[in-house]
Amino acid sequence: MNPSLPTTSELMLRAFRARTAVPGFNIPYLPMMAPVVRALRDTRCFGLIMAARLEWTKFQAGGIQPLFDEYQKVKDERFTRLHLDHVPVIDEDQLLVDFEGDIGQAVALGYDSVMVDGSRLSLAENIAATKRIVDLAHAQGVAVEAELGAVFGHESGPMPPYEELFESGRGFTDPAEALEFVLGSGVDWLSVAIGSVHGVISEKRTEKKVAARLSIERLDAIRETINIPIVLHGGTGIRKEYIIESIRHGVAKINVATAIRQPYEALLKESPEKALDAVYAETVRVIREDLELEGSADVIQPSRPA
Repeated sequence: MNPSLPTTSELMLRAFRARTAVPGFNIPYLPMMAPVVRALRDTRCFGLIMAARLEWTKFQAGGIQPLFDEYQKVKDERFTRLHLDHVPVIDEDQLLVDFEGDIGQAVALGYDSVMVDGSRLSLAENIAATKRIVDLAHAQGVAVEAELGAVFGHESGPMPPYEELFESGRGFTDPAEALEFVLGSGVDWLSVAIGSVHGVISEKRTEKKVAARLSIERLDAIRETINIPIVLHGGTGIRKEYIIESIRHGVAKINVATAIRQPYEALLKESPEKALDAVYAETVRVIREDLELEGSADVIQPSRPA
């Protein structure tokens, strides 16, 4: 990364303090990366280009090295950084993952930030796994995101009814546990469960996502307890009023995947060019309309050259 530019960690802290947010766009197919970068530049929105492990095991993102190579071709560091999203300790199929190996490869290559996902572990195990990654990544100046709580949607089987999940608070992040987690692991950003759901990865992945809502009360309790940037996964499908309110209450990063993946998949067989145009158009729409983050780069990087 250009040493004259602020680090991803610095930009996230600025977003958190300014009560704005950094969108993270997942790239399940490598050709999608270029139109997403172009959309961020054209809207002057600072965002992260991301891929989770499942996007090269269940989609066509290629892997850690291909993603890095593609990013080098299309990056614009005034408006983008490269983030390794969800690398689970135990994956959605309940299999152990070489998470330290995967994340270590990304850190060595030069990813700007990484995420370890120990949310399927006990609290103590999640803290221990996350701290190992924090020690590894911080030695190279790389920021670390982790998850506490259960953001549903990546499991292979059917998800329980959404309203049942929300009303019960099942899987929601506990503020006291969040403080213990942050103090014990030293993590930079925390992904929390407050009502959002991931896009499904099963045969029903083409269906429209549930219109999720968020517990702003739980978000406030977590933010007041940990006072570090909070991440919201499963950004597609959340009702807009909740998205905007969550940013005002401390969400500094919002992940978006389904909204830009589905248009690409729907048009790919008809025309790869139309599919890429659809990714660009939907990314711009999400930034401008759903998230209201057009021009955010000028807020968190005011001294950046045009």
